[in-house]
Amino acid sequence: MISSLLIANRGEIARRIIRTARRLGIRTVAVYSEADANAPHVREADEAVLIGPAPARESYLVPDKLIAAARQTGAEAIHPGYGFLSENAGFAEAVLAAGLVWVGPPPASIRAMGLKDAAKKRMADAGVPTTPGYLGEDQAPERLHREADGIGYPVLIKAVAGGGGKGMRKVDRSEDFPAALVSCRREASSSFGDDRVLLEKYVTRPRHIEVQVFADTHGQAVHLFERDCSLQRRHQKVIEEAPAPGMDAATRESVCQAAVRAARAVGYEGAGTIEFIADASEGLRADRIWFMEMNTRLQVEHPVTEAITGQDLVEWQLRIASGEPLPLTQDQLRIQGHAMEARLYAESPATGFLPSTGPLTHFVLPTDAVRVDSGVEQGGEVTSTYDPMIAKLIAHAPTRTQAAARLAAACRAVRVWPVKTNAAFLARCLEHPDFLAGTVDTGFIGARLDALVPRAEPSEAVLQAAAAARLTPPAAAPSGFRLNAPPRVEVRLESEGTRHVIPVAATPRAPALPVFISGEQTIVFERGQAYAFNPFRAEALAGEASTGGGGVLSPMPGRIVAVSVALNAAVRKGQPLVTLEAMKMEHTLLAPFDGVVVELTARAGAQVAEGVVLARLEPAAS
Repeated sequence: MISSLLIANRGEIARRIIRTARRLGIRTVAVYSEADANAPHVREADEAVLIGPAPARESYLVPDKLIAAARQTGAEAIHPGYGFLSENAGFAEAVLAAGLVWVGPPPASIRAMGLKDAAKKRMADAGVPTTPGYLGEDQAPERLHREADGIGYPVLIKAVAGGGGKGMRKVDRSEDFPAALVSCRREASSSFGDDRVLLEKYVTRPRHIEVQVFADTHGQAVHLFERDCSLQRRHQKVIEEAPAPGMDAATRESVCQAAVRAARAVGYEGAGTIEFIADASEGLRADRIWFMEMNTRLQVEHPVTEAITGQDLVEWQLRIASGEPLPLTQDQLRIQGHAMEARLYAESPATGFLPSTGPLTHFVLPTDAVRVDSGVEQGGEVTSTYDPMIAKLIAHAPTRTQAAARLAAACRAVRVWPVKTNAAFLARCLEHPDFLAGTVDTGFIGARLDALVPRAEPSEAVLQAAAAARLTPPAAAPSGFRLNAPPRVEVRLESEGTRHVIPVAATPRAPALPVFISGEQTIVFERGQAYAFNPFRAEALAGEASTGGGGVLSPMPGRIVAVSVALNAAVRKGQPLVTLEAMKMEHTLLAPFDGVVVELTARAGAQVAEGVVLARLEPAAS
């Protein structure tokens, strides 16, 4: 077994690897950027090395700095985690060339599966079914457009070197293809340094099924069953589960054995995931499930596989990297119960899931009946520099229904402020009747968005809790004398632009809901949702009109990658105006109404802060 390990990553995956390494008696070395100097993974490692400024391209994405840190600390091996350089064959080669142990597959395997077009050809040769599409070398926009027309719409444009939903666009009509191609290539170039794309037929009732595989250096390979990752938004996974609902034994055997063949076809070693797309229009059938891609690393959702198999997949990685054989054979692996994972993101579902940044002044996650993997803690900060996932909540139970109920309860117990989260949205997904019935596909969220993201109106219980917490002058005012009745008062509060006059008893009961007070602000938590209240002041009325005027504001700090309109241009409601890149994703700001661009300050390439006016519109003359 290796004796010391440098973890070339950050956040929750770094902490996850540290836990297993400590249990195995392996000394750990963390690396960190200037932005992560006080991060939990830095404190928890046995040693830590500063590797550069906050931007990942100047720290976590610089192979020389990571290898130098390993040499400086005497680390024997490097674990890349996931994301960053975990699927970079050049980095793997550099690690091996430095005489270090690489906790991952051989560079040749990474390279073979890293380019989606070549990987699909290799899989077809190995007898693994693949989806119809275009994998050609000719990347001329005209050729790609013709191929898309030939495949038939809807069609999916995917970055050849892509992953994690980046560099991917669904196109429904031929006339939309050119603009989608430009946006996809720009995002692919920014994320992966490679703007080449491939085309795939878009399956109308798709399910995302993936199989966890492991192979050792002794020629053995096994699968650890499948996961269903169909609940997605913008191709980003939201909730994952194992095993897949509706998967019968025969289909499971067919798909999982195909995954093992795929791993063997590239001489694989270590942990990997074979991803399939299934046409669920007639349920899960072996003849309607096709290879999509391979992730040559550990996955974010690996805990659900750990839960149903009782295995520590990081331990498996470390043992295989140390030259040991697979811990178990295929016939020793069994599915035990059902597991689900929810990704807690720093984002605001009410504003189109825009990322939310800021200090974690109040950060309370559930501790009962679920596993929590988190990279942050109270007093930390969420910035726009890194991915917005702040925690994973994992539930395991004897049945799928019980696992969903347990995970929903955990999501409802999340209390985070002032950073906004998707906790209430996750709970509604898990409690939706269609989800509980197993009626899932990748369009599940989009088709039910109104039900899953309703307007967050505070309930009477929330109002009473906020009023009770603020029942002190000057917020409270007497409502009048009442004979033979307890005196009552009114508490006047404002929330999200709405003024509330709340009658409460002068000696109210302690609120049943969690309440957090920060200065003049009162925050009430209910079912994973945070409601903020401020004292109502008459002078607030004077400023209300100033929030209108057709201003298009930057919703978060980021970089402007495209300006789609010109000054004095006429625009239609919903027309793209400005595209902003933040937290590794592009966000397109749309015209709020038909009008004319009377002010335009946005410039491509510029960095902007949150709340900056990028453009201003005046309504079109009627």
